[in-house]
Amino acid sequence: MSTTQLLQNYLGGQWHTGTGQGTVLFDPVLGTELVRVDATGLDLKKGFAFARETGGNALRAMTYAQRAAMLAQVVKVLQANRDRYYEIATANSGTVKNDSAVDIDGGIFTLSTYAKLGESLGERKFLIDGEAARLGKDPLFQSQHILVPNRGLALFINAFNFPSWGLWEKAAPALLSGVPVVIKPGTPTAWLTQHMVADVVNAGVLPVGALSVVCGSSAGLLDALTPFDVLSFTGSADTAGVIRSHPLVAQRSVRVNIEADSVNSALLLPGQAAGSESFDLLAKEVAREMTVKSGQKCTAIRRIFVPEALFDDCAQAISARLAKTTVGNPRNESVRMGALVSRSQLHAVQQGLAQLKAHAQVLHDGASHALIDADAAISCCVGPTLLGSRDANQQVFHDTEVFGPVATLLPYKDLNQAYELVRRGEGSLVASIYGNEPAALGAAAVELADSHGRVHVISPDVAALHTGHGNVMPQSLHGGPGRAGGGEELGGLRALGFYHRRSAIQAATTILSGL
Repeated sequence: MSTTQLLQNYLGGQWHTGTGQGTVLFDPVLGTELVRVDATGLDLKKGFAFARETGGNALRAMTYAQRAAMLAQVVKVLQANRDRYYEIATANSGTVKNDSAVDIDGGIFTLSTYAKLGESLGERKFLIDGEAARLGKDPLFQSQHILVPNRGLALFINAFNFPSWGLWEKAAPALLSGVPVVIKPGTPTAWLTQHMVADVVNAGVLPVGALSVVCGSSAGLLDALTPFDVLSFTGSADTAGVIRSHPLVAQRSVRVNIEADSVNSALLLPGQAAGSESFDLLAKEVAREMTVKSGQKCTAIRRIFVPEALFDDCAQAISARLAKTTVGNPRNESVRMGALVSRSQLHAVQQGLAQLKAHAQVLHDGASHALIDADAAISCCVGPTLLGSRDANQQVFHDTEVFGPVATLLPYKDLNQAYELVRRGEGSLVASIYGNEPAALGAAAVELADSHGRVHVISPDVAALHTGHGNVMPQSLHGGPGRAGGGEELGGLRALGFYHRRSAIQAATTILSGL
């Protein structure tokens, strides 16, 4: 049995050590054991009941403004411990400092944003939804819709790629809404999530039971839910299907939000010349999206659509940028891209890459990157690979998401074909559009909005201002239709809707006005 430290779970207002041997988390560069996680033996139903009753009652007793101030205190706790979080991210996620910042500082920024948004909701405990509606000719009896906090808990089952941001982008609107949170982080990188929760719990800035963490297997978590709980899941479409078929979801209507697979696109509009500003912006953004967090982002660019006359020029421009990317141990300051998070993730990327290579040519070979301070036999480091095919109709390019530093360049004949090819992804989190003519960019954005949760339009006038194709800002919607899961998160105060119940109060006008 491993002697590596076993991380504790926090549930029912107490710290618990799992009774099993646990799963070992590794440094994906050095291959060394870090910590173990295990949730065996936890009384989930009892712990969930404590969260609903003790944590939930305490949160609902507060106003939105008071909960917003509470989030601001959480921000202070996290800011005070940032250095430790960066150390954990380097060791457990294998990320360079800039990539760790996307996760750590991105999560803290999202919390801070919701703390500020919550101030605007004031000293009230529910929200008015629209205007009162007259139910008859006499205005004395009307209907008023209101939003009240869910009288349950929010269970988050998260992916491995964002152990900080994935927690706080969900927890911020939930806690602001007055709903207690139970987080089950992705196992390979659960250390950072657990450590952040421990810091917040130990600081005493949240009511007891408002925030819990269960590390290890997700077995039994869904069975412990009740009809008034909500569940938010980020991960594979296959697991999402299992969740949707669970009896509590299918028969008892537990509310579910899903973020699943997404084959996101970048589209260069017609009329651009090689070397033009819009052309260069596309090449720069594609290379950045392929390499940030080693391509392990749900929002990363997977397909690049360009006019067929620019295929070769784009291949050369993107490849030239990728060639400058240094890969290896993130502790070396010369390294710009670290590792994949685990050996299993490395094998999955290699398998997906082989599948795409069977139908495409290699435009830039990731194997050409010599690893810096990393042993290829031990580490999970891979270089960025750009593939390409002049036959964009092959469905494999629109079905296969390789969750790593891999993207495929595809040509189109005209804009109508480009739109059709983008939609072959069957719903994505984000598409980015590049051009310089405002009317054409606006028309393209509206055209693709039906199949994307977010459309990111990059023109030369915002070259230094745009927030990035793959960066999820709390003010904008995150999620996507169809294959992307059909869910919605963030979007400013829109996120609170998932954690509230809408009800129509039918009453005398004098009663409604008192609300």
